[in-house]
Amino acid sequence: MGDASRHGHDERGPSFATERARLAADRADTLARTAALSRDFDGIVAANALVAVDDEHDPEGASTAFERAHVAALMARTRDHLQELDRALERLERGEYGRCEGCGGTIPPERLEIRPAATTCVRCARSDPRRPRRPA
Repeated sequence: MGDASRHGHDERGPSFATERARLAADRADTLARTAALSRDFDGIVAANALVAVDDEHDPEGASTAFERAHVAALMARTRDHLQELDRALERLERGEYGRCEGCGGTIPPERLEIRPAATTCVRCARSDPRRPRRPA
């Protein structure tokens, strides 16, 4: 290991360190969000266990079921984002981070700043048939 690595610097340059720090910060935030949502979900389940809730006939049951489903959906999104960040970190280590998986071009730094786990440039993201279109 070289002197630069021992002193917290990476031979791959400041851009690598900056991107790694951005991805690591986003990952830490996502892990914290996942933990908070998990606590919320556990709280909802625990509160419902204390009372006999009949979602179909209890006026509060529908909102409780919605709240539980909503938190579960948010948890799934955060887990997906965590996986995206892990894949981005792997691409960074391989030297492929910032390259569009669609066309091979460079993903603009502004896009990576907003979406650190982005895998496509704006043009390829717009042309993705799986992506829902916004009404004009």
